[in-house]
Amino acid sequence: MATETIPTERPHVDDVLERRTIPALWRRATAKARSFPAYLVERDGSWDEVSGREAAERVDLIANGLLALGIRKGEAFAIIGTTRLEWVLVDFALALVGATIVPIYPNSSSAETAYILADSGAVGVFVESEKQRNKIDANREQTPGLRHLLGFDGLDSLAESGEQWAAEHPGRLEQATAAIDEDDLFTLQYTSGTTGPPKGCMMRHRNYFEMADCITRVPGFVVERDVMLLYLPLAHNFGRLMHLLGAHIGFTLALLPNALRVAEVLPEVKPTVFPSVPRVYEKVYTAIKGQFESATGAKAKLIQWALHVGYRASPYKQQGRRLPPALAAQHRIADRLVYAKVKERLGGRLRFGVAGGAPLAQEIAEFFHALDILILEGYGLSECTTACSVNLMESIRFGTVGLPLPGFELKTAEDGEILIRSETIFAGYLGDEEATRAVLTGDGWLRSGDIGEIDHDGFVRITDRKKDLIVTAGGKNVAPQNIENALKSSRLVSQALVVGDRRKYIAALITLDPDEAAKWAVEQGLPPDPARLADEGRLRAEVKRLVGDMNSGLSRHEQVKRFAVLPRDFTLEEDELTPTLKLKRRVCERHFAEEIEALYR
Repeated sequence: MATETIPTERPHVDDVLERRTIPALWRRATAKARSFPAYLVERDGSWDEVSGREAAERVDLIANGLLALGIRKGEAFAIIGTTRLEWVLVDFALALVGATIVPIYPNSSSAETAYILADSGAVGVFVESEKQRNKIDANREQTPGLRHLLGFDGLDSLAESGEQWAAEHPGRLEQATAAIDEDDLFTLQYTSGTTGPPKGCMMRHRNYFEMADCITRVPGFVVERDVMLLYLPLAHNFGRLMHLLGAHIGFTLALLPNALRVAEVLPEVKPTVFPSVPRVYEKVYTAIKGQFESATGAKAKLIQWALHVGYRASPYKQQGRRLPPALAAQHRIADRLVYAKVKERLGGRLRFGVAGGAPLAQEIAEFFHALDILILEGYGLSECTTACSVNLMESIRFGTVGLPLPGFELKTAEDGEILIRSETIFAGYLGDEEATRAVLTGDGWLRSGDIGEIDHDGFVRITDRKKDLIVTAGGKNVAPQNIENALKSSRLVSQALVVGDRRKYIAALITLDPDEAAKWAVEQGLPPDPARLADEGRLRAEVKRLVGDMNSGLSRHEQVKRFAVLPRDFTLEEDELTPTLKLKRRVCERHFAEEIEALYR
């Protein structure tokens, strides 16, 4: 029978807490006696509070239960689930025992899930539901190393075994935590695979610790006692960072498993901070703009006046300057009569929203700011452990992704590619040295794959993904992202995909926003069916007008010469969107190849 050597000395707590590890982050956070809840969890129609102490006790029991199962430092262990408290607690528990955590999106296909489990060498996985369990069982022969398939509904049992293990093996969890080094792997974050199989980004403990810690040095960004509504998938770096920040900074996280309920929940939770992907802001923008455009008479005049006041006030607020007295008085009246009604839909006390994961159209950010709602756009990628730049509360430049975060260096290469250097740069791609060498330079810079520019004040502007740049048959470079964002600023347009690589001109596939298209159809006396509207002459004329207005502000080689209105939207179900709702261009182009070819006949 195998035997274990038990250390005779316990690790010194101060030594462990001084390290840049996620266990140290968690231990420091839970050692503080905070009088406000750490988490809000929806149960039976109400939001229950969970204290930091309750969470810490639960995490310790789960971690001891993992040790009882034989989970040890360096073993990969996956988590599949929506944004809920169980995910957060399991994440911290796995970190305490030194496991390498492998987050998997709950909407990943069975084949992709099996690929990630096999590629990471996972010995176990936590699943949220029977659906996820079945997904894994369907490809079990591809994951022979998988020893543990645990459910969130079995955490009580795991905690009970952890309590017994801790009583029989006192101090063993502290020893496991003390054995974790800053350079040990904390997580394998798999890319969304927009152009091929997902790659496992290896993030060390110090990478994620520094990522969370640098946010504490951004003045007023997220502060203690803030309330954040978090619906973002925890399998994505953006959502993962927010949950780590909740513990590190000390704010309350309201965890929402169902992203489709955001609009319903915002007035209930009343968050002060709301991180989101741009798609949600686009939807809110479309709804508000539609309501404004349908207003008539005195109400329409009031809305236009309030927007005019808001747009005049915006430049002052962007620079942190006080409004002139007359404008300030007008702004207070506009707030009471117009802005406040919009802000109530977002909970009524939002300090700011955060946009990340995909580009946010400048027009949308400026529109919200004119309504006294601030959205701070940031930028980053998995390979630099989430973010590298963000707009600040009193230093904003819409149309940019802000200034470099503390501890980050950014510069542009000769071809305009953004290069990043910081303590958060990942250790490389798991088992793929060639791909790692392609993105990491010898002197510590990360090649982002994004084309952009940095102005004289240090603000970063992203033009497009390097791999997405279109080169027309005439040799002209076109950045599709800017054109797509311009098209999406119309309330009728849901998504736009610009094409034209090695073609004579630029064309676009356009999908309709079903709600707004239905409203438009009713106004025109037509059946409110978006699929049928795709061929409706009057709607095509309206879209043609939108395209023409956009083209007027573009260079000749960038202009959209032809377009097609598709009968349906791009969807997650058809694998046409990433989990952060970015277009998978190659997939979309493959699915609508006939429509694209028709645009060039």
